[in-house]
Order: sequence, then structure tokens, then C-alpha cells
Amino acid sequence: MTTVIIKKNENGIYKGFTCMGHAGFAKSGKDIVCAAVSILVINTINSMEELANEDMDIVTNEESGFIDCRLKSVLSKEGILLIDSMILGLSSIAKEYGSKYLALKFEEV
Repeated sequence: MTTVIIKKNENGIYKGFTCMGHAGFAKSGKDIVCAAVSILVINTINSMEELANEDMDIVTNEESGFIDCRLKSVLSKEGILLIDSMILGLSSIAKEYGSKYLALKFEEV
């Protein structure tokens, strides 16, 4: 199962997100759930960096399916919109394929 944890502080300000694990929907290379989650997460990071100029620390491990994004400052409106959009896409995947393959969680940090 893939787990995505969205991290916010007590005021609801985004602090980052972590994606870990492989969905297990199908064999490696044919897992559409894992591919969809990966595309959403990676595109969000790339868009935040290239389009919104957000400052982040990123740690990845492709083998284990681990991506950690830590935000270094308060996001711009564009950065917030990009994370909100990622959450919308992830929520749709979780709803369509079920919590057996994708768990979307929110954590106060």
C-alpha cells in the first residue's frame, strides 16, 4: 500500500508531505495506482519548484517508493493551490481504488 501523509501545523499551514510504499495494485511496471500517485506527487514537487518558486528539501528512495518534501517557508497562493490539487487527485484515486492501495492521511506537526 502507498501512504501519503500531508503535514500541516496547528494553524493549518502546509509544512510538507511524505509518500511511501508501493500500491501493490499490480506487478511492477503495470501498477496504474502506483504510477498515478507517483505522477501526482512528483509533478506537484516539480511544479512548486519551477512555477511557484517554492523552497523545499526533498529526500527520495525510488526502490522503497519514498518521497519526503519539507517546505522551508510559508507557501505562496500558487504553492497552496498546487498541494490542494495534489490532494484532490490523491483523494480521487483513494476513492476509486480503495484504502487497500492508497491511504491519504493528515498529520499536525
